[in-house]
Amino acid sequence: MLKIKDLCYRYSTGPQILKDIEFSMEEGKFLSILGNNGAGKSTMLKCLNKVIVPNRGSVQMNGEEILSMPPRKIAQKIAFVAQTIPSTQMTVQDMVMLGRKPYMTWGFSEEDHRIVYESLEALDLISMRGRFLNELSGGERQKVMLARALTQQPKLLLLDEPTSSLDIQNQYQVLDIVRDICHTRGIMAMVVLHDINLALAFSDEFLLMKEGSVYDYGDKDILDREALKQIYNIGGEIVEVKNRKMILVDQA
Repeated sequence: MLKIKDLCYRYSTGPQILKDIEFSMEEGKFLSILGNNGAGKSTMLKCLNKVIVPNRGSVQMNGEEILSMPPRKIAQKIAFVAQTIPSTQMTVQDMVMLGRKPYMTWGFSEEDHRIVYESLEALDLISMRGRFLNELSGGERQKVMLARALTQQPKLLLLDEPTSSLDIQNQYQVLDIVRDICHTRGIMAMVVLHDINLALAFSDEFLLMKEGSVYDYGDKDILDREALKQIYNIGGEIVEVKNRKMILVDQA
């Protein structure tokens, strides 16, 4: 169980970005975070694992306060994949192996290598494990960083626009992998997405953000005409097509 309470963040010379964020999340859930640019979605993810330190608030996982933990301990519980993906002279194998760093003592064990292999296999990266990141496309690098996150064996995955550089096939593949991991391993995933229909296809829950605050939190039912108007300033509604729900935007 993850409980977030009174989470606030303000840049030292700027406006308040997050305002009293509060919600809870159960194990095994896939949560999509939706909202316009500037709503505070990415900032919230970075506050949850102290990439940036919130001014106030609590982030508790199974009763433990995450914000009071050292970075190594946080990395054993939370894995974060940022929007910006590095393009470096490092092999895919070595980059994914870095996910085991929070557990290292004197070196990598057979268990570490097994976990890395399983993560590479899950993302269909075995064939390119010897290639350098700067030889890969942006979408391929995105999958490598997700594989690295999985090798941390976290309780919570934080993914900031993980499909932004992927083609349609890989968008569905990556989100399907994340959802399957949530449901089979009991991992929680928070995913910032801009495509509402992708979110509807894969998510168990939705967090709607507006101007640094939580507008609403719940299942698909919260995505109604009024929510679309308030969050995105568009007219539209949720319709069902072949037993799947999707957004139908009103014509201008």
